[in-house]
Amino acid sequence: MRTIRIHVDQPLATGQELLLPAQAGEHVARVLRMQAGDPVVLFAGNAAVEFDATLASVGKRDVVARVGEARTLENESPLELTLAQGVARGEKMDLIVQKATELGIARIVPIITERSEVKLDAARAEKRLLHWRAVAASACEQSGRAVVPLIEPAAPLNAWLGSLGEGGPMRLALLPEGDKRPGELALNGAAVLAIGPEGGFGERDRAALAGAAFNGLKLGPRILRTETAGLAAIAMLQALYGDV
Repeated sequence: MRTIRIHVDQPLATGQELLLPAQAGEHVARVLRMQAGDPVVLFAGNAAVEFDATLASVGKRDVVARVGEARTLENESPLELTLAQGVARGEKMDLIVQKATELGIARIVPIITERSEVKLDAARAEKRLLHWRAVAASACEQSGRAVVPLIEPAAPLNAWLGSLGEGGPMRLALLPEGDKRPGELALNGAAVLAIGPEGGFGERDRAALAGAAFNGLKLGPRILRTETAGLAAIAMLQALYGDV
């Protein structure tokens, strides 16, 4: 039987009894038809620690778990990658968040660029942020991670660049005309990777990135779609400098 892992957005402690989140409880009770006494694994998402747990009670609406012993995981990448992703339409963004999480991304910053097709007012931006965070948590449940990547609120490219300050990790922007290849970077533990939306980075975007000390990164002779580009770059960087 496969291990059922559940993200619980609250502190966990051995001996504690807690009500599972509604969606997780419904999945456990109605879809998996689990019963009291069945084992699950819980994690809070803010540290590389998970807890063995047992279902204490399974009702039609409420499922309660009893938290057991803690276990430290060692599956977080030694390469701390931030993905600044031009917001893509619909399910493309979900795919990017999901797969980047599986590949070990540490942080995701949705950015609004010159050619962004997605328009987010305040209400919609908050709704999408909560959705993307749920996608990342679900990807952690599936992939065995216990640390949920931090997903920041969507921000205009210039505003985000202005928040970076000076110094810090190497800054990379995926560009067809980039003059660096992944194997030439000699990363030292961290990097920031910027990916354009469906239409790529515009001229003003390129100028802003260059002004913020971003290096142009090129993966190969073919132009990749936005939902492919970041994931391919993350996989390459993880293979060269991380733990893939």
